[in-house]
Amino acid sequence: MTSTTTLSTALEPVDRERLMRVARDVSFGAGTRLFEEGRHADRFWIVRTGTVALDLHVPGRRPAVVESLGHGELVGWSWHFPPHLWHLGAEAMTPVRAWQFGAEEVRTACAADPAFGRAIAVWVGSVVARRLQATRVRLLDLYAPYGSGDLL
Repeated sequence: MTSTTTLSTALEPVDRERLMRVARDVSFGAGTRLFEEGRHADRFWIVRTGTVALDLHVPGRRPAVVESLGHGELVGWSWHFPPHLWHLGAEAMTPVRAWQFGAEEVRTACAADPAFGRAIAVWVGSVVARRLQATRVRLLDLYAPYGSGDLL
């Protein structure tokens, strides 16, 4: 978990409070699929308790887990960027409690208040950058001849 991408450190208190006004408390049992790669991204979550695995579809094989997310972390960023399709899949690895947010409601709030919108965009962008790096490293571990080991 990277502290700059968790909700408690990524947003200023005023922006965090505004976002939390539209939160809904939800729970998922272990093994529940939150979303599938390529499908419409219309919501996102912040993990309160439990673990969510992000995975990548691999033809002819089980999905490759590229990252595990826990307390305070954002699950789902595809809702923020057109065409709003999930880039990965996600599954609850343990029982999960989370805050759920409707994508359209948050995008509307972002459009109505540019400062809030920028704060959300910077947060989501930092999550995307971190996940891209984590996915790269994990895929090198899984598929490169020598793993992600030290580069020259």
